[in-house]
Amino acid sequence: MRSTSEQAELEAAIRDLFEHKIVFNEYLGFEIGDYSKGSVTIGFDMRPELIGHFMHGRLHGGVISAVLDAAGGLAVIWAIAELYFDETVDQIMERFKALATIDIRVDYLRPGTGEKFYAQASVVRLGRRIAATHATLNSDNGKVIASANGAYTVS
Repeated sequence: MRSTSEQAELEAAIRDLFEHKIVFNEYLGFEIGDYSKGSVTIGFDMRPELIGHFMHGRLHGGVISAVLDAAGGLAVIWAIAELYFDETVDQIMERFKALATIDIRVDYLRPGTGEKFYAQASVVRLGRRIAATHATLNSDNGKVIASANGAYTVS
C-alpha cells in the first residue's frame, strides 16, 4: 500500500505527464479535475484557437475527439496506477510507455457551444493487454455534446 506522500508523488507525476509532458494536451488547455479508480474528469475553456465553425463559434470536432481520447487514456492510467498499488511511482510511470489508442468511436450529439467543457471517462474493462473505456463531453450548460468508446493497449 502506498503511503500518503507516495500517493501525492504519483498524483503529481500523472498530472505533470498529462497536463505538461503531453504538449498537445497542454496546448488545448486540458486540466485534470476529479479522478478515482478508473474514472476521470477533464476540464478546458473555450478559446478562439479551438473554434471549428467560425460563423457559430463552435468547438472543433477534432478537439472533441481529442479530449474524449485523452480522457479515456487518462482513465486507463488511473486504473493501472490503482491496480499496481504496491509498485513505486517510477515503476508505475514506466507502465504507461505501452499505453496507446487502438480505436475510438466518437458520436457527435450536439454543437460544441459554451465557455467551458468537461469530459468524463471511465474504464469499462481493464485487461492485461487491452482496456476499454466510455467517455462523454459536456458543455458548461450540462448538455452532452459527444460520447465515445475507446480501446487502448495496456502492455
